Amino acid sequence: MGKRSRRERKHRHFRRDRVAEAIALPPEGMMESWVSPDCPPQIVDQFWRHVRAFESTADSIPFDLLTRKGVELLPPDMIEEARLAGTLWDVIRGMASLGLYLLYTDHLDDRELYTRLWKDLLRQPVKLLPGGVWHIDLVGTGSHEDLHDYFRYYAEEEERLSWMEEFPDFVMPESEPRPRRRDHRLPRPDDMPRDSGLH
Repeated sequence: MGKRSRRERKHRHFRRDRVAEAIALPPEGMMESWVSPDCPPQIVDQFWRHVRAFESTADSIPFDLLTRKGVELLPPDMIEEARLAGTLWDVIRGMASLGLYLLYTDHLDDRELYTRLWKDLLRQPVKLLPGGVWHIDLVGTGSHEDLHDYFRYYAEEEERLSWMEEFPDFVMPESEPRPRRRDHRLPRPDDMPRDSGLH
């Protein structure tokens, strides 16, 4: 990729009151933004409409929404092994109907994944917009453990080498086959009908 021109690198400054209505912010002070000179005005307008929709949407708790939809969310230790896989996939499909999609789950067995969803991930507030998509990355927290799991099971060799060049003190784990083969079966955006009403 070539270097940006001086004109492209320059940040544009906008009066806060010029965009306050669009993003539901108070009109005091200044904010800084950058728009490519080549960006069509209709794309800029569309962007600010998305910002406004995001800012004006109340938080939702996926756990509560799934429960209202009739998805069974029993505590992990109450689910028998014979029912676990079916229960997990009911939850995964229910999440997809809300626009919530999982990434990088193959290092977790069914109970580990269900437990993380039940105890933590489904209880995090999110802004669910009609037609919007949220990707939930199971190795994306930035923690030491997640970083090692990513490089152990998912990173290509080129990425591993590039990381070591940039961070030579990093203890790179050996690359290993993924313990599960689930990710290729996970729902993707547009795979399933989406709920029109989220609340």
